[in-house]
Amino acid sequence: MSPVILILLGVQSHFSASVIIIAVVAVMMLVAGSRLVHFVSFGAVGASLGIGAMYILAKFFNIGSYRLERITSFLNPWADAQDSGWQIIQSLYAIGSGGLFGVGLGNSKQKYLYISEPHNDFIFAVLAEELGFIGCLAVILLFAVFIWRGILIAMKAPDMFGSLLATGITALIGLQAIINIAVVTSSMPVTGMALPFFSYGGTSLIILLCAVGVLLNISRQSQKI
Repeated sequence: MSPVILILLGVQSHFSASVIIIAVVAVMMLVAGSRLVHFVSFGAVGASLGIGAMYILAKFFNIGSYRLERITSFLNPWADAQDSGWQIIQSLYAIGSGGLFGVGLGNSKQKYLYISEPHNDFIFAVLAEELGFIGCLAVILLFAVFIWRGILIAMKAPDMFGSLLATGITALIGLQAIINIAVVTSSMPVTGMALPFFSYGGTSLIILLCAVGVLLNISRQSQKI
C-alpha cells in the first residue's frame, strides 16, 4: 500500500489525502485482526522514515517546504500573522466572534475577504461565527452519532467483507471531520481537508452520499439475518 500512496503523493502532492488513505487502511487493518504490537512497531518506523524524508526534501531541496511553514505557523501563528498564520488567526477570530449562539445565519463578517476558503476548508469557522457554540456542538454531535452508528453497522455486518467496508466508510468520513475541525480550531497544523457534507464540492458530496448508501445497504442486509 505504501508505494501506491507515495506515487499518488508524488503526482498530486496532496499530503492530507494521503494521510487519510493511510489512516483508513490502518483502522481497517486493526479491525481485520492485525496484532497491535506489530502494527505499532512497523507503523512507527514507517512514520519516522516518512517524516524524515519529507523534512530532508523540504529543508535541503525546497520540495514541499510549505509544509514546514504550516507546522511553524501552527506553533505560533501570530509570528507571521500576515502570511502563514493568516488562515488560522482569522478562523479563531470567527470562532470567538460567534459566542454562544452566533451572530445569525448568513451574517458572518469573517467570510468576506478574511477567512481563506470560507466555503471549503474553513467552513466550520463560518458555521461557528454564525451559529455559535450551540451550532458547533450540534454539528459535532451529528458526526459523533454517525460514527457510532457506523461502528454498530460494522459490528453487525453479515460477513467480514461487509464489516470491513462499513469500517472503511465510517473511518473515511469520521477522520475527515475530526481533522477539519481540529485544523479550524488550531488543534493541529493546517491541511487542505474538507468537512464532509458541508464543504463546497458537488463531486465530493455525490461520492459521500454513495458511500452512505452502501453503509445503509450493509445495515439492511444485517437486519435480514
